[in-house]
Amino acid sequence: MAKKRPQTKAQRPQLQDGEIPVVGAREPCPCGSGRRYKACHGRAAAHAVTELVQRPFEGLPNEGDWVALRELVPAATAELKLKESLPEDVPSVTLATVLPMAWPALRRDDGSVLLGLQNDTASGDISRDLADTLRRALTAEPGTPVPGRRAPADGPRLQELLDPEGAFEPVVHTGFEFWVPDAENSTPDVAASLERANAAAVPTVKLSGVDAAYWCETPDKNHLRWVMPHPEEQLLDALARLHAAGRSSLGEGTRLVGSFRAHGLTVPVWDLPSAVTADDIEKPAAEFAERLATALASDAPLTADERRARGGLTNRQVTLS
Repeated sequence: MAKKRPQTKAQRPQLQDGEIPVVGAREPCPCGSGRRYKACHGRAAAHAVTELVQRPFEGLPNEGDWVALRELVPAATAELKLKESLPEDVPSVTLATVLPMAWPALRRDDGSVLLGLQNDTASGDISRDLADTLRRALTAEPGTPVPGRRAPADGPRLQELLDPEGAFEPVVHTGFEFWVPDAENSTPDVAASLERANAAAVPTVKLSGVDAAYWCETPDKNHLRWVMPHPEEQLLDALARLHAAGRSSLGEGTRLVGSFRAHGLTVPVWDLPSAVTADDIEKPAAEFAERLATALASDAPLTADERRARGGLTNRQVTLS
């Protein structure tokens, strides 16, 4: 019986975490060892799972709008102001819900930066991944996309790069024409790509009278999805009080149908008749905000009806992230 040859462990070339590009598990490891990535540096990377950050946008101005642009809004942009001055060749930095080809970021020909928000991230901290992409975009060659990568574990987060006093004011678009500087004079291929993207976008409007509330239109009915910053248990109690009292609707034909969690915040959802526009819901939403503030301030025990209402809301709650 032949003896097994002793296995030797080849010395693996050393790579810093930030130098490891995104590769497939079965592809050759970029360190040059000749092994597949999953059997080389990918083995360590697979175990280096960063802890999930439940509220990655906490501490940023208008946290609810960050969550909405990440999860709810098809096409929107927002200017970003950094703590430090931009390089002279970078005229502006703009957050975008999504970019062509799902690029993490894009340095335009004029030097401006577009940072994509709705991308898959390599770690459990979306804020750190976005900050890493942003820093690389600031020094990328004009006219080039910025690829994804695993962000260094000790890298900064958005909260460290963005001006905490800077306004965060999302602009919701009807389509993705913001992808190109001159959409009206774009080539036929670009125009066709924009047309396909626009056809898939759900019409969405940001309410102006309350924070982080977004109306959207679907074929059968419309909806209002409202990202709220209040502690979840306190908010569910307040919604239950209003629901049991018949004061949770936003007018005739509307109905609070439940809520979902997204990035640590709770998002109540209302069904609206298809005839109800975003303008129609502005006043009822502002009035509901006043009722909710009163309900949030109550610390009285829930009544039997309120507990049943809360149970119904909880049973219909889902988690997106």
